Amino acid sequence: MGNLHNRTIEFDDMDQMAAVFGPFDTNIKLLEKKMNVTVIGQELGIQITGNEADVEKAAETVITLKTMYNNKETINENIIDQAADLVEDGAAEDAVTVMRDVITLTCKGKPVKCKTIGQKNYVKTIRENTVTICIGPAGTGKTYLAIAMAVNALKNEEISRIVLTRPAVEAGEHLGFLPGDLQSKVDPYLRPLYDALFEMLGEEKFNRCLERGIIEVAPLAYMRGRTLGDSWIIVDESQNASLEQLLMVLTRLGEGSKIVVTGDITQVDLKDKASGLDTCSRILHGIDKIGIVKLNNRDVVRHKLVKDIIKAFEKYQDQTSQKSGGKTTNVRSGREKK
Repeated sequence: MGNLHNRTIEFDDMDQMAAVFGPFDTNIKLLEKKMNVTVIGQELGIQITGNEADVEKAAETVITLKTMYNNKETINENIIDQAADLVEDGAAEDAVTVMRDVITLTCKGKPVKCKTIGQKNYVKTIRENTVTICIGPAGTGKTYLAIAMAVNALKNEEISRIVLTRPAVEAGEHLGFLPGDLQSKVDPYLRPLYDALFEMLGEEKFNRCLERGIIEVAPLAYMRGRTLGDSWIIVDESQNASLEQLLMVLTRLGEGSKIVVTGDITQVDLKDKASGLDTCSRILHGIDKIGIVKLNNRDVVRHKLVKDIIKAFEKYQDQTSQKSGGKTTNVRSGREKK
């Protein structure tokens, strides 16, 4: 095991120490397990013991957690993961700047902020470009942050309309068997977009904007033949769009508009045609005012288990690919891909 190394970290006050420790020391126990160290509480500090490299990472993580607490972040399991990732990436000093930038407020006054370096880069890319393509796994905030920025632009009168669209692709179900008219049939596909808008605006204001045409939520097929000016357009779940469909929606761009295209290339539900998302991002790479962002499992900000699930499936697909000579199976559709 080698020589044990010790490092002492002091806290500013008891409130800060209690927040970092967590109820019944849950945060410190998690840190011990994650970093493979032992933590002993002192009067107004802690002593960390273990291998030197582990102790240094744990100490820097605790210092980062102190900074996050001082900036009004609630210290919990997800925050500990984020702090540890920042330390691992050598970006602990960015703990403040990552979470300082408030994109907008929800209808209940809760600030919407970036929580990872990847998310910060994503938001920066959207601000600096007219078209942004973001590829990343579930739970990385691709759609949520894009909608938050769109709502903020609307509030600031930078645009006059928000258009949200996604392919109405069947994921094991058939539209024809769903009850109701066409709108009722496609609403389930658009529900995640509604949920984010409800949180940002409140249901009453959202419905008012919907009735006045200020917000439009529609399937991708409805975009054909239109020119969308002075608008913020978000194309969600774009891994389920063909290259031709993505070309169609990207060429809807009018003056004063932005387009954000989001998707997860590991969750393709298409059966009869190939996803165009990855190819589209490669075709458009390097063009001025078009930004390409790729998030990964470190940017997952849902429940910690989501990150663990993604890692487990990535490991499984890597092992499957090695055994099958480069072929992998899409875990959502069950189809092989090369």
